[in-house]
Amino acid sequence: MILLYTIGLRFYFIAIYIASLFNQKASQWINGRKKQKLIRIDSSIWFHFASLGEFEQGRPILEAIKATYPGKKIVISFFSPSGYEIRKNTPLADFVYYLPLDTAKNAKQFIDAIQPEMAVFTKYEYWYHFFKETHKRQVPLYIVSGIFRPKQVFFKWYGGLHRKILSFVSHFFLQDEASKQLLQSIGITNATVSGDTRFDRVWANAQHPKEIPDVAEFINGQKVFIAGSTWPQDEALLAALPELYPDWKFIFAPHEIDEEKVKDLVNLLPAQSAIRYSELIQNSKLRSTLEHHEETTTGEKFKIQNKELTTQHSPLTTHNSTTTLVIDNIGMLSSLYAYGSIAYIGGGFGVGIHNTLEAAAFGLPVIFGPNYQKFNEAKELIALKAGFSISDVNQLKGIVDTLVNDDAFYNITSKKAGNYVREHTGATQIILDHIVTLPST
Repeated sequence: MILLYTIGLRFYFIAIYIASLFNQKASQWINGRKKQKLIRIDSSIWFHFASLGEFEQGRPILEAIKATYPGKKIVISFFSPSGYEIRKNTPLADFVYYLPLDTAKNAKQFIDAIQPEMAVFTKYEYWYHFFKETHKRQVPLYIVSGIFRPKQVFFKWYGGLHRKILSFVSHFFLQDEASKQLLQSIGITNATVSGDTRFDRVWANAQHPKEIPDVAEFINGQKVFIAGSTWPQDEALLAALPELYPDWKFIFAPHEIDEEKVKDLVNLLPAQSAIRYSELIQNSKLRSTLEHHEETTTGEKFKIQNKELTTQHSPLTTHNSTTTLVIDNIGMLSSLYAYGSIAYIGGGFGVGIHNTLEAAAFGLPVIFGPNYQKFNEAKELIALKAGFSISDVNQLKGIVDTLVNDDAFYNITSKKAGNYVREHTGATQIILDHIVTLPST
């Protein structure tokens, strides 16, 4: 089985290498690991995240551990470029690395370099050689916000190697009782149902939202529909909404921000109705400069960033005539929900929806596509009538129309969404009570 595991990883690497010739993310995956140089340290606490979403999910634990052990070096590893590239300079860590490919040699070299006293993996990612190496060195290894489903390989007759990987884990902190029962069915009992640390993270974010002045200026006091982490299938449906609700502002934060994908989204929207965030910022800077110059000159021509402008005829886009803002960067979405009234969460017409909790924490009713079955929070929000699944544009229009025009229904739904998140906080403290055992030097 180890041989098949190794062969599978090699084929995966080859596939990524071929994709790197024409795909930026694959290129980052390959080149980031190739250029990486490990710095040897005496000891550390090691956190691993698959990607950016898992980083945010595990962040409450990371912040609490860093505060508890201020003298310890913190090492973070990422599997995906979408996590590493965004958080490679995070002040929460002393070292941030790509996780090397899971071979015995790589695992030994990586762990030799960082010398972890504790390892914390968030939600998933189970790597045989890395887990075996920590077990061999008696390094406590914890899975936080773990979740398991019957169809996973661990619970199949051919999943012996993967069950072996689980045996290397010191303790599992799980999202639900069903996951605990699944582990018990294969003889694993070192597990606690703690809940999901995402609730702690998104609730904390909602209590202290980051202000984005340019977005606030764009909104100008109007109600806002936020479409977060959208894919083209989502956007094809959502594009009908701005013309139906001209008194609302719309913010699209697509999951992928490649130039072509952003162009396609802008072109999908009503003509002249959309502005990119990068353009919004540029206009804001130019307007500020114009206003400064207007204090001392009238009608004088001058250059700003290679553009000739006159104070008499400013070419800047006015927010009143622009109904839709397209976010063309990564990392703003969790803060944008603070400005919203209704949220649509993308991914439900593909492999699965993205994070509904970030929006719900702000009391936003959430709408998403039909593929949500793997996400307990989505099912629970639907049961509360604080979340709504749609399969086509008519269903989308129907639920949006109800939320927009029925104030009583909207207010009840909004309150339920916020309360749901608040009532499910507390996983972080349960986990900390168990794993905080190291000397705090």
